[in-house]
Amino acid sequence: MRKDIILSGVGGQGILTIATIIGEAATVAGLNLKQAEVHGMSQRGGDVQSNLRLSDETIHSDLISLGEADLIISMEPMEALRYLPYLEKEGWVVTSANTFKNIPNYPDEEELMKTLNSLPRVAKLEIEDIAKENNMPKCANVILLGMAAKFIGILSPEQLRESIGRVFASKGEKIVEMNRRAFDIGLEAAKNR
Repeated sequence: MRKDIILSGVGGQGILTIATIIGEAATVAGLNLKQAEVHGMSQRGGDVQSNLRLSDETIHSDLISLGEADLIISMEPMEALRYLPYLEKEGWVVTSANTFKNIPNYPDEEELMKTLNSLPRVAKLEIEDIAKENNMPKCANVILLGMAAKFIGILSPEQLRESIGRVFASKGEKIVEMNRRAFDIGLEAAKNR
């Protein structure tokens, strides 16, 4: 079994945290893992993208070829669309519906959503809004991971949830529980997809 995931977003949105949680869960599960370096400007506001490859067999390359990604997990809708050429025909896009207008010529929001909605397999949600409503504004990325959990497949939602506990352990139980709650919110939201 293999899963090729593209993570995308804007610097400062927590893409690296998503990669860390998935990677830690994969390591504990005994899977092979390759992650390409993060490309883009990881400082706040620049576009960020990373390839994450998980498999129960040897992985020879850390890069995902065009048309071979099983899943795009994106913190920003325009960034999700940017990587569509990498998505395989049956692949899923799991994205935030909240835009982050970091460039002067950002596309028309209505057209952007229309394009996203036209995709055959897309799950999108206003994760930033949900995070704020639940008093966890820094947990939007973990809500998104919860949404993506069922599409990751090679790892169970429970394995990812347990990984959250290990990744955030040094920050204290309160932070662990808040992030687990964020994950559960995303997981619940994706059940109807």
